[in-house]
Amino acid sequence: MEREHLKSRLGFILLSAGCAIGIGNVWKFPYVAGENGGGVFVLLYLACLVLLGIPVMTMEFAMGRAAQKSPVRLYQQLEPAGSKWHLHGYVAMAGNYLLMMFYTTVAGWMLRYFVLSAAGHFEGLDAAGVSAAFGGVLGSAAGNVGYMLAVVAAGFAVCALGLQNGLERVTKAMMTALLLIMVALAVHSLFLPGAAEGVAFYLKPDFARASQLGLGKVVLAAMNQAFFTLSLGIGAMAIFGSYIGKDRALLGESVNVAVLDTFVALTSGLIIFPACFAYGVEVDSGPQLIFITLPNIFNHLPGGRFWGSLFFVFMSFAAFSTVLAVFENLVACTIDLTGWQRRKACLLNGVLMAVLSLPCALGFNLLSGFQPLGAGSTVLDLEDFLVSNLLLPIGSLAFVLFCTLRGGWGWDNFVSEANTGRGLRVVRWMRPYMTFVLPVLIVVVFVLGLL
Repeated sequence: MEREHLKSRLGFILLSAGCAIGIGNVWKFPYVAGENGGGVFVLLYLACLVLLGIPVMTMEFAMGRAAQKSPVRLYQQLEPAGSKWHLHGYVAMAGNYLLMMFYTTVAGWMLRYFVLSAAGHFEGLDAAGVSAAFGGVLGSAAGNVGYMLAVVAAGFAVCALGLQNGLERVTKAMMTALLLIMVALAVHSLFLPGAAEGVAFYLKPDFARASQLGLGKVVLAAMNQAFFTLSLGIGAMAIFGSYIGKDRALLGESVNVAVLDTFVALTSGLIIFPACFAYGVEVDSGPQLIFITLPNIFNHLPGGRFWGSLFFVFMSFAAFSTVLAVFENLVACTIDLTGWQRRKACLLNGVLMAVLSLPCALGFNLLSGFQPLGAGSTVLDLEDFLVSNLLLPIGSLAFVLFCTLRGGWGWDNFVSEANTGRGLRVVRWMRPYMTFVLPVLIVVVFVLGLL
């Protein structure tokens, strides 16, 4: 069966960025920045993105494009005879399932919050009322499962339409809308009274504040965020490498994706921090920032119902872009393993994903007694820990070693593929860094994440 390819370079960049741009950028980035002192964290995050994220992404793209296969089959095309690298392909495929087992539920929350905001559900509620509303969302088994199923059904329906007609077309429209909505929300936030203080907290590095928090803690948070924002280590990027032509060198394409991803992360902070300072809200209020803090803020704004609805449309698009990209990965892996047609692979994965996502959707209500990581923890916490702290760093280390060691694909093969085409290239001085320093940094992220 001939491999499908994307229609345009823009489609490739938006799809890859859509995979990277998700809840990690627009939900996690602002609250982690808030908890870690703002400006210094942002500065360190950008450095870590260049040092950690872009090299690993370039390797994933190169492996995918050279093999012309999904993650579950690409090692077989590239590895030396008799080696066992291909076992990681199955782990990567499992990682994509595990990621979506909780991501579909969180994407469902975003969609549900849009519906609630548009219906005026939060209007007139005080802070306690908004908090109770979030508790109600979590506590509703039927609501959580219903919205999760809607996300799963919509995601695989788009994938079933094909690579160009479904995934590429929908992602282009959605990402364009997402970027326009973000800019509108950010401009609106910047004109709120007291917004300047929020911008200063967010973008002006304050090393005194960072050292009070503990510079080591801030550095680790930045490394973690840079690493996990790009969905590296489970082949989520390798699949898009397999869908593009040879006319562009891959380091430049990785930089483009990282720039777009960073633009969204930084802009989401420009939406949130000025609003927090304008209304005296704690910027380090953690994961509840989106679901409790922001609806409170929108209640105070003129036209708050409109801005709140628009914000949760944007959140839904950000979450759904990742869902589509990872679903495509699962479909491609299934096709490579079975030789089935795309629609059959979508149907099987749709049913499978709906069943696998149930524990997380029910983890806040019917299964709330199951607290796998200690008191107060949920199924979501366990699944997130397994993906973020184990599969992503271990997978990234596997990709780096495979691309740099003689017993794997090897440096020369990697560079030859990465540098095919026009644009920014991998150069000689990068070899010692990628071969010796990068693996050590990934191990540091992994060990500290476990601790």
